[in-house]
Amino acid sequence: MNNRSSNPAQIWMQKNLFSTKLNTLLTIGCVGVLWVIVSSILTWLSQSQWTVITENLRLFLVGRYPDAQMWRMVTIAVIPILITAVLWVRKSWAYVLIPAGLAAIAWLANGGLGLPLMRSSLWGGLFLTLFAAAFSTVLAFPLGLLLALGRRSQLPIIRWVSTGYIELVRGLPLIGILFMAQVMLPLVVPFRFDRLLRAILGLTFFNAAYLAENIRSGLQTLPPGQAEAARSLGLNPIQTLRFVVLPQALRLVIPAIVGQFISLFKDTSLLALFALFELTGIARSILSQPQFIGRNGEVYLFIGLIYWAFCFGLSRWSKRLENA
Repeated sequence: MNNRSSNPAQIWMQKNLFSTKLNTLLTIGCVGVLWVIVSSILTWLSQSQWTVITENLRLFLVGRYPDAQMWRMVTIAVIPILITAVLWVRKSWAYVLIPAGLAAIAWLANGGLGLPLMRSSLWGGLFLTLFAAAFSTVLAFPLGLLLALGRRSQLPIIRWVSTGYIELVRGLPLIGILFMAQVMLPLVVPFRFDRLLRAILGLTFFNAAYLAENIRSGLQTLPPGQAEAARSLGLNPIQTLRFVVLPQALRLVIPAIVGQFISLFKDTSLLALFALFELTGIARSILSQPQFIGRNGEVYLFIGLIYWAFCFGLSRWSKRLENA
């Protein structure tokens, strides 16, 4: 009895892996398959040419942004770190710090007001991916919030318009909306939009519809007594919404909102179809270089790890917000 209790690993293996002849055969077979897969991966890793990554690391990160202006990229990288550090202590400052930080990033990246202008065609890589995802999310959130409130409005015209927009956009593929933003928007708008701005607007309009449904689900989860209690204390409808309803509803749907942002972050890879060299687009341009033709495995493994790292980090951040 003492020997059994002193070898829990052996007991677990006997119970779960070798309890019957069939389980034993399945275990041996699975180990053999895993050995073949792992050995093949290790062999490929040992034979890979990682110079395609090291020699093009700058392109992966910032695209063709000029060397003389790289101090802007360094400053831009520091801004989110500072905002995160402040919000770690003061979450209530998010409404001011996030828009201000994004405005500073846009000014540094594009120029103007004393800085040389940098066309968006020079932007690329991870920076362009994060820029498009962050700005699309910040613009989509208030629009999605208004659509969610509009769909619950007592005024029929507002409810119909909000419902129609949500159902129409959710019934269309993102690639279709991006094509319409690139092709149709210049035809109906009297002034010229930058290609990147058109892409961000397409991502914004698409994600606003999904965010609206996420927020509406949170609003419907709250019991009606919350709003009634707030009104009985003398709060008007706007105060009730701002101080009682929305804080609780948004907290309930934090996982859904972060999940939507993660999906948007990955959907930016579609921008490569419109000559925007975000992370996937810059990878394709690197693979077109004669000395790196055929290095698809190394390049796509590298950008896959980047996507995974950011998505995993966002999911962990979401869990912290839930538990806060």
